[in-house]
Amino acid sequence: MAKIKLTKNELKAQNDALKRYSRFLPMLQLKKQQLQAEIAGIAARAEDVARAERERRKALDSWIGLFATAPETLEGLVKIEGVKTSTANIAGVTVPVYESIEAKVAQADLFSTPPWIDEAAEAVVSVSALRAERETLDRQRELVERELAATSQRVNLFEKVKIPECRENIRIIKISIGDEQTAAVTRGKMAKARGRGGEGAA
Repeated sequence: MAKIKLTKNELKAQNDALKRYSRFLPMLQLKKQQLQAEIAGIAARAEDVARAERERRKALDSWIGLFATAPETLEGLVKIEGVKTSTANIAGVTVPVYESIEAKVAQADLFSTPPWIDEAAEAVVSVSALRAERETLDRQRELVERELAATSQRVNLFEKVKIPECRENIRIIKISIGDEQTAAVTRGKMAKARGRGGEGAA
């Protein structure tokens, strides 16, 4: 703990700091709760998307045998050119929000490719879109968790360090000022008594 001045000015400064920390702490605690709730919500959405992705991939198993019969048709069938996202604000954190993927499906020759190729391309795009959405949600959670860690540190700092420190400083300063005032009164009484004694002698 840093050394403090045992003065009335320092007492005022410590009281002001205590009021400030006490005012900010509930806001930080509320933000912490909001971030925790948002993380739980993001995790639930990510799990839903991951489940849908797993189910879609499982549905693709039926295509495996067909892929084996025409592997040359798969090369370059679908190219993911990018993921389109927007941004949102979650409890003060700017996060990406999945919008869509930019997928390019190769034009297939209707005469040289099997009839199921269009459905296969559609399935690949669908799985890719779900994966992109899941990865965007993972990034959201990472950013919000980072903010939660920083907010939790501030809550702990205020709760366990700053507020107790201010209260202890105020206690010490009040005792010191009280002692000084008592000593001043005692000195005043002694001086008055000496003055009266001098008058009697005269």
